[in-house]
Parts: sequence; structure tokens; C-alpha cells
Amino acid sequence: MTILDELKWRGAINQQTDEAGLTDLVKNKSVGLYVGIDPTGDSMHIGHLIPFMILKRFQLAGHRPYIVIGGGTGSIGDPSGKKSERVLQSMEQVHHNEAAITAQMEHLFGQDGSFKIVNNYDWLSKMSLLDFLRDYGKLFNVNNMLSKEVVASRLEVGISFTEFTYQILQSVDFLHLYQAEDVQLQVGGADQWGNITAGIDLIHKIKGADAKAFGLTIPLMLKADGTKFGKTAGGAVWLDPEKTTPYEFYQFWLNQDDRDVVKYLKYFTFLSQDEIADLAKKVETQPEKREAQRRLAEEVTEFVHGKDAVTEAENISKALFSGDVANLSANEIEQGFKNMPSVEVTGEKRNIVEWLVDVTSIESSRRQAREDINNGAIRINGEKVTDVQAEIDPSTHFDGKFVIVRRGKKRYFLARVK
Repeated sequence: MTILDELKWRGAINQQTDEAGLTDLVKNKSVGLYVGIDPTGDSMHIGHLIPFMILKRFQLAGHRPYIVIGGGTGSIGDPSGKKSERVLQSMEQVHHNEAAITAQMEHLFGQDGSFKIVNNYDWLSKMSLLDFLRDYGKLFNVNNMLSKEVVASRLEVGISFTEFTYQILQSVDFLHLYQAEDVQLQVGGADQWGNITAGIDLIHKIKGADAKAFGLTIPLMLKADGTKFGKTAGGAVWLDPEKTTPYEFYQFWLNQDDRDVVKYLKYFTFLSQDEIADLAKKVETQPEKREAQRRLAEEVTEFVHGKDAVTEAENISKALFSGDVANLSANEIEQGFKNMPSVEVTGEKRNIVEWLVDVTSIESSRRQAREDINNGAIRINGEKVTDVQAEIDPSTHFDGKFVIVRRGKKRYFLARVK
């Protein structure tokens, strides 16, 4: 089975420019291929991850992946998928984002030298305006450019000349990599088809019609309910653990719909066909066990954040389900209770009734606090407290940083010690 056969089985191919030619190429050589990403932010989210999973599969199959950080193209803005002009970022912000995304790529693709990260600012910034117009602008027909979906979709509301030229710059990227690095394949999302084919046309015009350059796009990822994949009520799911904690990341995958989980196993894991077929059967016969979702969460979280992050996420999940939070680390508390009600407290010892009412306002009155304590409805750091004379000492657990209160079966509160 070739890498292309595997991608077809995984449902990961939308369009190819020359299927027969590309099939022959991957059978006979280690192919150079690339995916580009503009540094419009300082982290990727899981939507960005989709084409890079394809690049990773090519890497594992012995091919030569290149990652193009768009320091040049990112400074002007890709019109793809946008209904209006992007706000230009300062070059200082662009460079900051470049460094952050480069670090994420190095984590995902390893340190063994089997891939290369390049920045298109390195060659685009050296091009003069006259060179751009004479060497490349002359080769692009405006009528053809207007027919590309990425431009046509913006004509009604308008598009600046700056963003209009984006497809030329991306085409120059492909040509540069073709000439300098023997890169023959560009991979991108479905919305990049017009830009990719423009790059192939440029290579053919400069290097000849028989130049072997190819394009491959990935289907638009939609959930079973028809909505766009990767968005939650809280916004994007980020790869940066400061924006989306590993626990939140793990929970995102764990909570996937039965109708979607097999598709995501194919897209986002490196499990074999037999392993995925076995999990698909369990979705049909034992959906209540959610084994497929758990395996999906484990695999993707380990790929993005490492094995320790999976262990932490599982510890937090088990603790929150059982209420046994005493053995969680301070870092696990920070992740698991990030979105729960919280209050700041001092480190001084206080009577539990006073602390619940006067310090934290977790209880509305001292009468209610005493009643809940007497009824066994209050747990402090995982331990049931039934003595209204008990003291709260914030220094005793979680490095003195937190006190966890559970009222009833499911209501958690986090007290952060100042």
C-alpha cells in the first residue's frame, strides 16, 4: 500500500492535480512536499493540524516534508476563507508568531532531521517590486486570477491589490522550493486549490510543461451535525497548553460524537486499519463504553502534548468523576478547575463556617453552611467534613496554592490562595 492508498482509506484526499503521475512519483522516490502556514497567531489550533497530519504521514513513509512558515505572505494576509480584508500585523508580531509556531512544529515533527522548516520571508523579502512584476506578474493572467474561488468569493465586497497578489506569492513559494529543494508536491486545505494550481502553472511556464509538480487538497472537515470541526462554545481548541490546557484538549476528543469518532481516528491518529476497524465495531456494539473516544483522546493528546499530559488528563478525569481529588498535583488542579467557579483567599486558618460564608461566599448563610456540613454535603480537598468547628488551613494541600470545595455531588469551587 502506498502513502496515497492509505490517505484514500483515511478519507483524507479531496482533489489531486494528476493522480496517476503522483502515484508513480511516490512509488519511485522520496518525494519532497510542503504545507504552508502563515503566522497570523502565536499558536496553531486543531483545524491547522489537519494538513500537517498528512505531512506527518508522508514523513513516516520516508518522504521529505517541508514546513513553510509564511513570514512573507503572513505579513500581507491570505484572503482564503475571509469575507473581508485582514488587519495587517506589525512585523514584530509576525516574528513573534513565527517563533511560537516553529517551536510547535519542531515538537510535532521531531528532532531527527527528517523534515525542514523554512520561512518564505527569506526569499520574498529579497524581491524588488520590478522583479516581482517582470519575472512573475507578467506570467499571471488577471482573468484567470479572478476566476479562482478565493478571489471570486471576495469580488462583491471587494479585495485589495495586496491580498489579490497573495496567490502569486504562494506560487513563487512553490517555484522556489521546486528549484532549491526538489519539492514537487504541495498539500493544503480544500480552500487552497486555486493557489496550489496557480503555483503548478507557474512552474510549468518557467521550467517547462513536463516539469513534475503536483497538488493535493484535503476535504473540508465537518461534524456529523454539519457544523465546522474544531470549534467549541469556548472558541478554538489550541495546541498551546497555555490557551487550551492538555486536560481541556483531552476532554475535547473524549467528548466526540459516536458518528464522528471513527472518521477522527482515521484523520488524527496513526493507528492501523485493523485497530481502527476494531474500535469502529465497539462503537456499534458497546457505544456506552466510549472506548473509541478514549483511544482518540489518548493518541492525539500524546502526539501534541506528550505521554505525561495524557496521564495528567486521565488523573484529573478520574478524580473529578470520583470526587477523590486529594492526590492531584497543583498543575493538575490548575488544568482541571480552570473553568470552574473560583475565588481568591488568604493563607490564614479560619473556621469552616466562617470561611464558606465570609471568605468565599460559597454558602449564602451560616445557617445553610452548618446544615450542609452536618448533612455531609461539604468536602474540602476531597475529604468529607461534618464538624462545624473544623478549621480550613490553605497550606495543607496542593503546595499551599489551592483549596477545593465540593458541595453536594457535582458542584465544585476552587479557592486560589493569594
